[in-house]
Amino acid sequence: MFNPSQADVRRFFCEVYRKAALPDAPMEAIETLAAQWIGEHPEYRDTLSDVDSALADMGNQPAEGVNPFLHLSMHLSISEQCSIDQPPGIRQAVELLVARRGDLHQAHHEVMECLGRMLWESQRSGRPPDGQAYIEHVRQRATRD
Repeated sequence: MFNPSQADVRRFFCEVYRKAALPDAPMEAIETLAAQWIGEHPEYRDTLSDVDSALADMGNQPAEGVNPFLHLSMHLSISEQCSIDQPPGIRQAVELLVARRGDLHQAHHEVMECLGRMLWESQRSGRPPDGQAYIEHVRQRATRD
């Protein structure tokens, strides 16, 4: 199982940001996807442009309360979950939410709240993450105004 460290994640996103700025830099598929999500978050440019500072800041709470590396990682996780439909049903639930909201990015942010809730509940209870509850929360968001 792939289990990158916090430093690995920071290096990855900073390197993708660097590559994305180059006209013909070759990228792996996951890097291309990460670059697309980075493009949706111009507010992270300063953070992503300095890998040494990003590594030095590990463990510090971001001033604005949002960890750009965690946020981008969640975008990637949701994209990957949908691409392989794991947990089963997540693709359809996210597609329903996207159709309802009319915006993939906004829908992802709502799914992140559901994903975060599932992970928090799993940690709090000491049980494995409940994929069905996660999907149900996404579906609930997709069916309410």
